Amino acid sequence: MFRKEYIHIAYNRGKKGSQHTHIRGWFSFFNSDFLVLFSCFDNKGQRYYFKFVEDYPSFLTLDSKPFDPLELARQTEEIVGKGDSRKYTDFYCTGVYGGISTGYSIGCCLRCVFCWVDWSRDFPAQTGKFFSPQEVFHHLNHNARQARVKKFRISGGEPTLCPEHLISVLDLIKETPFLFILETNGITLGGDLNYVDKLKKYKNIHIRLSLKAGSPEGFESRTGGRGEFYELPFEAVKHLKKAGINFHVAAMTDPRLMSRTERKMMLAKLKSIGYQDYVEEEQCDPYQTAVVRLEKVGLKLWN
Repeated sequence: MFRKEYIHIAYNRGKKGSQHTHIRGWFSFFNSDFLVLFSCFDNKGQRYYFKFVEDYPSFLTLDSKPFDPLELARQTEEIVGKGDSRKYTDFYCTGVYGGISTGYSIGCCLRCVFCWVDWSRDFPAQTGKFFSPQEVFHHLNHNARQARVKKFRISGGEPTLCPEHLISVLDLIKETPFLFILETNGITLGGDLNYVDKLKKYKNIHIRLSLKAGSPEGFESRTGGRGEFYELPFEAVKHLKKAGINFHVAAMTDPRLMSRTERKMMLAKLKSIGYQDYVEEEQCDPYQTAVVRLEKVGLKLWN
């Protein structure tokens, strides 16, 4: 069965804020019992193919069924991990955090409708290549020294996926003067206290834990994960606090996406579990990937 739909995608190949490759036109969709393909030519005449694999969620639509994010984490690890290696699309430095050397990883266990990350999040099997922990450290270290920055991070995907890979990277960083900023959605850390315990030994780590919702309904509608799992990031906050790990909480509280009532619920829940420190409140930016993902669930935040 074939159908067509007009879509404009700006695909940035990994670098937030870098020059985009624009894919604009009529996408041809082919549906079968096993997969859905769509393709289009970009502005340079190159044809792009993406494959929707059965039982593996890509971006959310109005017809999407809520999923188990821990199971999606497992599925994604099978795609983006190989031994202690993990898939990445790029390594570069960027100006956030006052300058930071970044590895752009592939794969996440949520499908946030406001996500700015490129299409590697939704189609991890078809993008990037595998890098060992040693190769990741080499690129992070080389780029940091070239740019004279003092921080590392793994961004793009969820860095706590493929724990063997992350722990091996942290082992290489721990004897350096660099600070490693771990940006996480808290799903895996909330589901595995032992994982948090493994992070305690790293003194040059700071965790930025990003909350997506303050209610089960908000979590399900904006991340695709079943509402019953919305507690996991809050469990991660409790685990991190108990472990004495340096961290802070961020939250997507853009009022166009989260109501005042839900925001109050989220802040009250944080207070009830003993977190009364700084909350970094985020606004949704109009990256083309975010625009498309929002439109696919019927949301239009910008004219």
